[in-house]
Amino acid sequence: MKEKKKRKPLGRTGSLLVSLLITAVVGFVYFYVSLPAINPQSGDFYSFLLLLCVVYAVSVFVLSVKPADDNVVRTPKEKLGDWFRFVKKSCLPVLILFAAVIVVAIVGQIISMPIFRASAYRELLTVQTGDFATDVAQISFNEIPTLDRSSAEFLGDRQMGTLSDMVSQFEYSGDSTQINYQGRPVRVAPIAYADLIKWFTNRGNGLPAYVVVDMVTQEATVTRLSEGMKYSFSEPLNRNIMRHLRFRYPTMMFSTPEFEIDETGHPFWIAPRVVKRIGLFGGVDIQGAVLVDAVTGECQYHEEVPNWVDTLYVPTLIMQQYDYYGTLVHGFINSILGQKDVTQTTSGYNYIAMNDDVYAYTGVTSANADQSNLGFLLCNMRTKETHFYTAPGATEEAAKLSAQGMVQDLGYTATFPILLNIAGEPTYFIPLKDATNLVKMYAMVNVAQYQLAATGTTVSACEQSYIQMLRDKGVTQVEQLPQTEAKGRVIEIRTAVIDGNSYYFVRLNGEEVFYSLSAAQNRDVVTLNVGDFVTIQHAEGSDSSILDGYSLTIDSRADIEIATKPLS
Repeated sequence: MKEKKKRKPLGRTGSLLVSLLITAVVGFVYFYVSLPAINPQSGDFYSFLLLLCVVYAVSVFVLSVKPADDNVVRTPKEKLGDWFRFVKKSCLPVLILFAAVIVVAIVGQIISMPIFRASAYRELLTVQTGDFATDVAQISFNEIPTLDRSSAEFLGDRQMGTLSDMVSQFEYSGDSTQINYQGRPVRVAPIAYADLIKWFTNRGNGLPAYVVVDMVTQEATVTRLSEGMKYSFSEPLNRNIMRHLRFRYPTMMFSTPEFEIDETGHPFWIAPRVVKRIGLFGGVDIQGAVLVDAVTGECQYHEEVPNWVDTLYVPTLIMQQYDYYGTLVHGFINSILGQKDVTQTTSGYNYIAMNDDVYAYTGVTSANADQSNLGFLLCNMRTKETHFYTAPGATEEAAKLSAQGMVQDLGYTATFPILLNIAGEPTYFIPLKDATNLVKMYAMVNVAQYQLAATGTTVSACEQSYIQMLRDKGVTQVEQLPQTEAKGRVIEIRTAVIDGNSYYFVRLNGEEVFYSLSAAQNRDVVTLNVGDFVTIQHAEGSDSSILDGYSLTIDSRADIEIATKPLS
């Protein structure tokens, strides 16, 4: 029988070269898959270095082990001594690097802790105190978002099913972003390849469309592109948006890129640049962003992003920074033990649109996190300008329960509230969904007095009912309510008793709408006759057959044009 040849060990130089080659290959594969930033403030960078050290040391050890000599018996102590001598000769620099990486990571973590840098953490966010009624404009009912994220994405996914030429190849991605597009609050999301095979057959042309869901009208549309998007999260190789960014900016840290469209409808990925402002790892913040053209892959870093960008910051980061601001008000020890003046954000958030920007909203409560809010925050998602508004009242969860209680017989569930200014009052606006995730009704709940709640099948009806309730309860005065004026000749009067109060429903010449006037609030309405000329201050609205009237004035003489207009 032929004797098996024993493997000859590589020389020291040979084993080191092969070990370096193995380390380089493993390092490249790891970098390509995990995409760590080559940045000392990134925790992934230290993991990458430690992996390289381990791979190199193991490779050298395996390649340098001598074949066993059958004629020599070595004790465990002798074998251990041989191993230590090997380490000293071949891997000492790598072990020193390994130990240094661990020490730097541990020390960096310690010097970045809030216990040592409480004041620096609190200064991450500048919070100004504002006046809600002055700062937050009253939004017209036809501009109020009526969908939450899940409902919008449900509509977007359903719209994809109506496109026979796309549904077999592409699917709704679900990565939607709320933005202001041409003055409207919408959610936009790219489509994605249905599977790996569909990617392989369609990658040459890219993704041909994106989905836009109007948050007001609940209309979902698929916008087709003249040239497909080549860069997205559904790309598995080099055109994957994160891999594309990492190869272009190997040292930058990024938060998850958000999909947006500019005012012309061209698609972009907005990749906020992450920086650490405290110590080595603490004080996460955003400093500008890289804008990636989703079609061509062209990248450009902006220290100050263009005004059409709406999502530079994310609500979770702002909430984290406010929690530092609110809990560290009197130092770290007080945040744990005494908790004097300690405040924190509530568990959720939502968005509102103002002045062509998107603002994140979240409540602020005490350290006990009870069922009452001290106020709330509004933060501009592009500039991070943050205001706190004092408004003691119910938390968002308490408001949701109040709204659900009003429709418990229908089984509707409440979405997370949107904060609105209704008649100068901070108000939770809450869409109510059925089991199929479709919005069926709306509720408005007063923040300060959450027992004051109204519902309606349309936003306008809900708003009018809520405003009437505010007026009846004396929360607001007539002059504070959003209103407009109607003049004309009375051609029809109807009466009704509602909740023990007498109401007169007045219709003017040439109009189909009735104006509801309370006899208790407008005594002159009792003496009103058909043919009288009147001026009525009433609620704004256009999709209701009955509008709340706030005040009535009977004119002593008619305008000639109105007087000569034939009755209808």
